[in-house]
Amino acid sequence: MNQPIKILVVGCGNMGASHATAYHHFPEFEICGLVARGESKVRLNKSLGANYALFEDFDQALKETKPDAVCISTYPDTHEDFAIKALEANCHVFIEKPLADTVIGCERIIAKATEKNKKVVVGYILRHHPSWMRFIEEAQKLGKPLVMRMNLNQQSHGFMWDVHRNLMKSLSPIVDCGVHYIDVMCQMTRSKPVWVSAIGARLTNDIASDNYNYGQLQIRFEDGSVGWYEAGWGPMISETAFFVKDVFGPKGAVSIVAKDAGAAGKSDDVDSHTKTESIRVHHADLDDKNHFTKKDEWIDMTDEPNHQELCNREQAFFLKAIQENMDLSDHLADALNSLKIAFACDESVKTGEVVRL
Repeated sequence: MNQPIKILVVGCGNMGASHATAYHHFPEFEICGLVARGESKVRLNKSLGANYALFEDFDQALKETKPDAVCISTYPDTHEDFAIKALEANCHVFIEKPLADTVIGCERIIAKATEKNKKVVVGYILRHHPSWMRFIEEAQKLGKPLVMRMNLNQQSHGFMWDVHRNLMKSLSPIVDCGVHYIDVMCQMTRSKPVWVSAIGARLTNDIASDNYNYGQLQIRFEDGSVGWYEAGWGPMISETAFFVKDVFGPKGAVSIVAKDAGAAGKSDDVDSHTKTESIRVHHADLDDKNHFTKKDEWIDMTDEPNHQELCNREQAFFLKAIQENMDLSDHLADALNSLKIAFACDESVKTGEVVRL
């Protein structure tokens, strides 16, 4: 029997706790340590009913535990440093999105993974969600060009406002969250983005003067497709329309209709961020009197994975990548591409200019 993969979990907040829970229940993994500066690692140990080694310092944990793999779910400004150190220690790496907080940092991680011949998997959770995979598949049937409309505004307060303020020390919402939805748009169009334009607003003095907690981006693709995405974080953000996931093309439209997940009071519920419930497919075909020839179709997605199950699927993919020596070149190229586009949008907000790619 093969020995389990010793994994060091760095960051024990929302995502780190979910990934640790997956490793805890996978016999193929063995957690050799939990790393976090605060009490989150203690709470996680208790919730798992475990007695894993606890560390404040990543370098110390890496040296003492000698892991085979490292899971990084810390704030983005630590990603590059931690990933490079893990790869230098000959570890495989699972890292939450975005891969790094700069394009150069992203490229350095990819280069180091190639040099060390180690696997790096980026936590693009929507790529493992069957409903989002179906949403992309249906969008690809609509013809070209596509019009893609998406948002995820979060009325954050309490603990989540602390999290969002910390995230905004290094990234804006349209970069941190936007990479997910930019990646989805690129999968839908399978076309090259040619320019981006974006706007943003700083609605609070709780963040740095050069950052903003609301942003909206627009992308034009080579095939004529266009898309927009908006994201806002904070106690002042409206909940009225935080859940828009809608695409239309010459042949019709496809929309995620999440009546429960999109309801008031759900914008800070992590399960509601990926929940679809149902997909509505609209056909544009008309008869000689311009009446629709087909009724809209409803694809029931109520039996779908929750947040923890999605994290389990991400870790199953990470395990497969290691065990089967998968070629992750395309996976990392896509992560780099979506980050480049997101940072171009960030540049557009700050300069007020269109950025050509």
